[in-house]
Amino acid sequence: MIKNVTSRYLPGNRGWTKVKRRDTTEAIIGAITGTLTRPQLLILGRHDTTGRLRTVGRTVTLRPDQARQVAEHLTPAGPGHPWAGVRFASAWGSRDVLDAVLVRPELIAEISADRAVDHGGVHRHPVRFKRLRLDVSVEDVAGFGPGPAAAAG
Repeated sequence: MIKNVTSRYLPGNRGWTKVKRRDTTEAIIGAITGTLTRPQLLILGRHDTTGRLRTVGRTVTLRPDQARQVAEHLTPAGPGHPWAGVRFASAWGSRDVLDAVLVRPELIAEISADRAVDHGGVHRHPVRFKRLRLDVSVEDVAGFGPGPAAAAG
């Protein structure tokens, strides 16, 4: 919040400025909505200290150029995917479930996320997909863990 030290809140007055901070980080693509040839959202994860892939959030709807870029590299999940049988909420606190398609958790997405992080690294709001990081391996992605440091990568 940017404001004069002596100013007080006045409803309807635009005297204060809210600055939203966003961090850029990486996460593993573990599932999508849509189809392998036309993904709509990415469901992202990070490995915890035991090596289990934990969900950290989802993206906003991909633009057509982003969907094409991701689709070129997606591979359907084989047996034993860590999220087999998992249901993903469509929004924070929602009981609606996404129709997710599991993919091999080997692609890394660079994302932009705000600072609202809960449960040791779960992004409260959808993140923005920036690009694929084909130069980064799964082992290079920050781990799932408590606090904003793990979420920010």
